[in-house]
Amino acid sequence: EGVGTMSKSKNNGVDPQDLIERYGADTARLYTMFTAPPEVTLEWNDAAVEGSYRFLRRVWNFGVKHEATLKAGIAVDRSQPVEFGKAAKALRLDIHTVLKQVDYDYQRMQYNTVVSGAMKMINALEDFKALECAGAQVALIEGFGILLRCLYPATPHLAHTLWVELGYAQAQGDLLDASWPQVDAAALVQDEIELVLQINGKLRGSVLVPSGADKAAIEKL
Repeated sequence: EGVGTMSKSKNNGVDPQDLIERYGADTARLYTMFTAPPEVTLEWNDAAVEGSYRFLRRVWNFGVKHEATLKAGIAVDRSQPVEFGKAAKALRLDIHTVLKQVDYDYQRMQYNTVVSGAMKMINALEDFKALECAGAQVALIEGFGILLRCLYPATPHLAHTLWVELGYAQAQGDLLDASWPQVDAAALVQDEIELVLQINGKLRGSVLVPSGADKAAIEKL
């Protein structure tokens, strides 16, 4: 119950207006994009509609929670390079790695995985707690701005409202005219990599090593 394939022959289509009135147009759009690729028959699932709505609430609540930090940081002149700490670098790695995939998925019209990418972005942003320095603030502002631009084609009302209310519009222009976010190759470069340790083929742990370390340095560590 609550799950079923819609078809003309069964006359069991769901009126999108009912969905819009209950959850809003953005939830309706997000649900239809996330549930299946455009060419695949959509299986209606009430729980998945609720899930789409909850996800958008998370995005909205994140913007509200960090409104002061985002507004203050966006208004600051960033003409000088910013030093990113370890946590900020990790956030940027997550966001730009997902952005690279989302950009590819949009180009091939694989919208269900675009939404999956947006969910990964909000997870990374919610897990990010280091806001004590300028670099961390910049990483947060950049990450949420990327998320809003990636969501804009799917959920234009929520994305546009947050973009304006949080100060992005004043700094970067209207969301409709804002440039598509570009993957920063520098953000994808890791200072350290995790190597798995095995003894006689059995997993015994792992160790972090500098990404440029040679074999001798790794063996020493």
